[in-house]
Amino acid sequence: MRRRTPRARICLTLLLTLPALALGTPAAGAAPDPSPEPSPGVTVSAGQYALDTRLERALGEDTAGSYLDPDSGELIVTVTTPQAAAEVEAEGARARIVERGPAELRAAMAALESRARITGTSWGVDPAANQIAVQADTSVSAAAMTRLTRVADALGGAVRVERVPGVFTREVAGGEAIYGGGYRCSSAFNVARGADRLFLTAGHCTEGVSTWSATSGGPEIGSTEGSSFPGDDFGLVRYTDGSQPPGTVNRYDGTYATITSAASALVGQALQKSGSTTRLTSGTVTAVNVTVNYSDGPVYGMVRTTACSAGGDSGGAHFSGSTALGIHSGSAGCSGTRGTAIHQPVVEALGVYGVTLP
Repeated sequence: MRRRTPRARICLTLLLTLPALALGTPAAGAAPDPSPEPSPGVTVSAGQYALDTRLERALGEDTAGSYLDPDSGELIVTVTTPQAAAEVEAEGARARIVERGPAELRAAMAALESRARITGTSWGVDPAANQIAVQADTSVSAAAMTRLTRVADALGGAVRVERVPGVFTREVAGGEAIYGGGYRCSSAFNVARGADRLFLTAGHCTEGVSTWSATSGGPEIGSTEGSSFPGDDFGLVRYTDGSQPPGTVNRYDGTYATITSAASALVGQALQKSGSTTRLTSGTVTAVNVTVNYSDGPVYGMVRTTACSAGGDSGGAHFSGSTALGIHSGSAGCSGTRGTAIHQPVVEALGVYGVTLP
């Protein structure tokens, strides 16, 4: 599997359920069912997505990332020079001059990768703090935590470390939703490639699995066409039963969100996650370009959120309104209504497989 170079970038992901095949229906008694409480994050407009992309390309090494003001919803772009600040302000965003540029943040991530790649840890860019935010789960031993802290302390304030409850795991479970290889995952985007109809899900779900069904032991509905894990975490399944499913996400309240576009997300953005176990949950994006050190290999370029999730949600949808953001990968669990859900940016998967929203 290819390994991506860490970059100071803000990305999100989402997944589509398959309502035409009833693939999003949870098993009776299978789910913790956290209520979809309103997210404290900010809603992003199409204009802000476009502005963020335009400024990122124009500024290059003069920006260390963007985020949303939690109070005003304004796009804030971190910059390292007054000239870059003037360019941002001229485009209608707010500029903030920061101490650390993208090269220093990349160097900090490289140091963590080479000196502290410990199973049970994850790290990613928090542009609002102008730092690399590291999380260590409960499986990280005291000795390993000391090593991690020592590496972080040597990086001059560029890295902060926190403990999180639970254990970072790929969230596959035996049960319902989409079935393959004796496991249950959740469906992702319904997508198209010419006349073919396909769907995206997590790569750790499709790895080594050739066929899929909508019910346990049921007839085949699709076959795996592509899989990437570890490194990335996305997979592609082609419908083999003649299905022409719509591009919608199950909200698990009798309604569906119609997905019309895909985008990379911003730190501070509100989003929802739809999965076959915890159904619909809400959260906020807290870090981008995240590395997660799962027990069976690292994944790179992920997005960290506060949405709740559990086993069987893998491959589920992260989305905001009508915009697809990412494919659910895993988490360290959920405390109350606050989780650590990780997703694979969907824009990358769309590009790799040459598929589009239907």
